[in-house]
Amino acid sequence: MRSNKLILIVIGAVFVGVIAGLIFASNMNWTHVGFAEDNEAGKSVLGSERSPLNTTIDVAALDNAFVQVAKDVKPSVVTITSARIIKYRRMNPFSDFFQDDFFRRFFEMPDNRRRDEGQRDDGTEEYRQQGLGSGVIISEDGYIITNNHVIKDADEITVLTIDNKEYTAKIVGTDAKTDVAVIKIEAKNLPAARLGDSDKVEVGQWVLAIGNPFSRELEHTVTHGIVSAKGRSSFQLAEYEDFIQTDAAINPGNSGGALVNLRGELIGINTAIVSGGGSGNVGIGFAIPVNMARHVMEMLIEKGHVVRGWLGVMIQGIDDEMAQALGLESSKGALVSQVLEDSPAAKAGLKVEDVITAIDGKEVEDASRLSLMIASIEPDTRVQLTVIRNGESQTVTVRLGEHPDTERSEPVAEKPKSTEKIGIRVENLTSATRSEYGYEDDEGVLVTYVKSGSIAFREGIRTGDLIKAINREMITSVNDFNKVINDIEEDEIIFMRLKKGKDHYYVSFKMPKE
Repeated sequence: MRSNKLILIVIGAVFVGVIAGLIFASNMNWTHVGFAEDNEAGKSVLGSERSPLNTTIDVAALDNAFVQVAKDVKPSVVTITSARIIKYRRMNPFSDFFQDDFFRRFFEMPDNRRRDEGQRDDGTEEYRQQGLGSGVIISEDGYIITNNHVIKDADEITVLTIDNKEYTAKIVGTDAKTDVAVIKIEAKNLPAARLGDSDKVEVGQWVLAIGNPFSRELEHTVTHGIVSAKGRSSFQLAEYEDFIQTDAAINPGNSGGALVNLRGELIGINTAIVSGGGSGNVGIGFAIPVNMARHVMEMLIEKGHVVRGWLGVMIQGIDDEMAQALGLESSKGALVSQVLEDSPAAKAGLKVEDVITAIDGKEVEDASRLSLMIASIEPDTRVQLTVIRNGESQTVTVRLGEHPDTERSEPVAEKPKSTEKIGIRVENLTSATRSEYGYEDDEGVLVTYVKSGSIAFREGIRTGDLIKAINREMITSVNDFNKVINDIEEDEIIFMRLKKGKDHYYVSFKMPKE
């Protein structure tokens, strides 16, 4: 009896010891915390059957990687300041009233502190509208890539390198459709960035953003985050959008700066942010993938303009209901809604309701992806399109044409002084502006800005008007316009033929003096 009691005491002590040991071990985090597992094969009752990820991180190594990448890449990032000279007429005898701070802010009138010294004899004054952005050196001899919106309409562009050297930059070429621009400074042995492969970028990987937020005093600011998403589009920031999204802090002034991976390779050009109604970062930034930027950059350097492939179809995305109606297995691909007459697509036999699912074996996710893929292929290239027609897959060979909206090389360098004197700015027509203003069948240059109070303004010229001829010489491009207008001397008559909507009209005035 006594032995039985002794056995029971021992068993009880062991049991209490086991329980106490488990509690102690759990508090010390010695036991695995996870889903309940069945006894049969170690399968999880809830969740995935995959093995737990090995997330062990060498903190010191990661810390060193960030430091090293920042040291390597910062010298390749430059500060870009742009200046635009704006002239305006003094408003005497009410100058004191117009210089009131509230009035100036409300009507966005220039601030005294930004005026050039002195006042001009013709009753006008000037001020410098300045912009700040970033750029990335991509060659040792001075080529720099940035955003088109950083240097757009600039009269002067200055580049500041990490060693505080200042250079005057020239514009090599711009591409508004991707918001990419290339500028050039006269220098040698510059620290060029190493270009990565943005097609290999993965969501979740670490990235660093380097640029100049808000002011020159904050130049070469480095922030870090992850790649939040890929293939972002439909923000109407550019015609061709395929943005990398990141939560690395990007702020005004970072535009044109570098987004790099932990190997120090350039994978994107920082471009835009979602600010949530404010002016700062909220964790949603966008960068142009370096593969897209490199393609544009190389053509701008080689040709001065970008040439894109053209298929000649109108396309749209496919939703689930549309996929069912067309007998498709998924909603991937692009639906052909129209085949343009005499286009490469028409010559190849593409038809309305064809669904394009691949180009040269590369899957087409949606209509936006198809546009990007076609635009990145050189004209006159033969491509194999995988097409689903009446429920059956087939291959169609197409020889791509050149996109009709190609903007030919027109050195964006200096604006003609005579254009400033007249008080207007003009641009070439594109398919978008032709459609917007109703100039589908017209030739000429589109007026995009008219300075209030200028001779052009007084003659009734307004934004959206089309200049078709000057002094009876036909105008079909900005080059034509600049050539004709620059040959007109002071006090010489300018006779313009314009179109406003559907109506034609003429204006005549003398070229103003300096």
